[in-house]
Amino acid sequence: MPRCGLLGRKLAHSYSPAIHEAFGGYSYALFEVEPPELAAFMERKDIDGLNVTVPYKQQALPFCRELSSAALEIGSVNTMLRMPGGGFYGDNTDAAGFKNMAAQSEITVAGRKVLVFGKGGSSLAVCHAMKELGAGEITVVSRADNHREFLLAHKDSGLLVNATPVGMYPDTENTPVSLDYFPRLEGVLDLIYNPARTRLMMDAQERGLPCAGGLSMLVGQAAAASEIFTGRKIDTAEEQAVIRMLRRRMENIVLVGMPGCGKTTIGRLLAEKMNRPLIDTDAEIAQTAGRSIPEIFDREGETGFRERETAAIKKFGKESGLVLATGGGCVTREENYRHLRQNGNIIFVERSPAKLGREGRPLSQGDLQAMYAERLPLYRHFAGFTVQNEGALATVAERVMEALDEITGN
Repeated sequence: MPRCGLLGRKLAHSYSPAIHEAFGGYSYALFEVEPPELAAFMERKDIDGLNVTVPYKQQALPFCRELSSAALEIGSVNTMLRMPGGGFYGDNTDAAGFKNMAAQSEITVAGRKVLVFGKGGSSLAVCHAMKELGAGEITVVSRADNHREFLLAHKDSGLLVNATPVGMYPDTENTPVSLDYFPRLEGVLDLIYNPARTRLMMDAQERGLPCAGGLSMLVGQAAAASEIFTGRKIDTAEEQAVIRMLRRRMENIVLVGMPGCGKTTIGRLLAEKMNRPLIDTDAEIAQTAGRSIPEIFDREGETGFRERETAAIKKFGKESGLVLATGGGCVTREENYRHLRQNGNIIFVERSPAKLGREGRPLSQGDLQAMYAERLPLYRHFAGFTVQNEGALATVAERVMEALDEITGN
């Protein structure tokens, strides 16, 4: 079995082992190496193949005895295979990954005027792939170029690609550019895959523009690397299965619904079944404040509570792999939608107002039917799926898991 792995400096949160384990046929490890140790590491004889990430994609070039045409043009490698007699064959599969991303997004590249944000190694791979896909004019936007006058000069761009880390976890509220500059924009591709939906992507979605995140590129470049390691062809269906597996693992399950509809109990059941942490935002708010929810309402009013609630949602919404049970009124603030949706699948737990619990819920002491009527459109706006809670909670939890399968395509 070939012995392969990922070479980089900081790799603690890498998804590569899970991806390559799914493709199979070789062992795969993480190799965290400091720059002074690189030459000695490359002399190791117990490694057959490597993926290479920052900061070594260019530094690895001298250790390659032979380079692919893509690696030569891009000027860096991200995949290396040990050759008979010593040295490595070097390739750059980022371009193949980007073409995979573009194909799955169904965004037309050919003939489009393209703006690529970022001048790093990823940008070079994107430009290489764009040329092969028949793009029209390709303009690379550096940090120095990213200003009003430059952007207005390219307002006729049809496709925007973010090849910078702007918007990546944990700074998920940032975006490389406002889409208001581009009235003729027809699509957005963002190489970031954490969060699943960057602010840039959600800006595009709000404008009705097709967009895609970097998960399909991540898996696509890994599939191309796996083929180099093993000589085995990986088809689209296999790639899609790995993407679905990662989405299911990475994205949060977010439960919204009326106070007393069972979100916390259902969330606890889901957390146990799926081996995930459960975060109850009301419990987090009470712990942070050092007082109960009714006491917060008494001292700070609903406005003070909502501020605390948004802070909790902002904190946990950008994390991955959680079950997140929200307070019943979180949907009354539109800004909470983006915090929850960036890395989450939002599910509305619907329950008849007559069956809702009231104890310990300050806003539930009044007319629940009127509250339900007011909030129902908001729950449906936030959620991509609705499950009914009119029976056993274990059954409802199973239905949420089935809904997740439908959402992620399993």
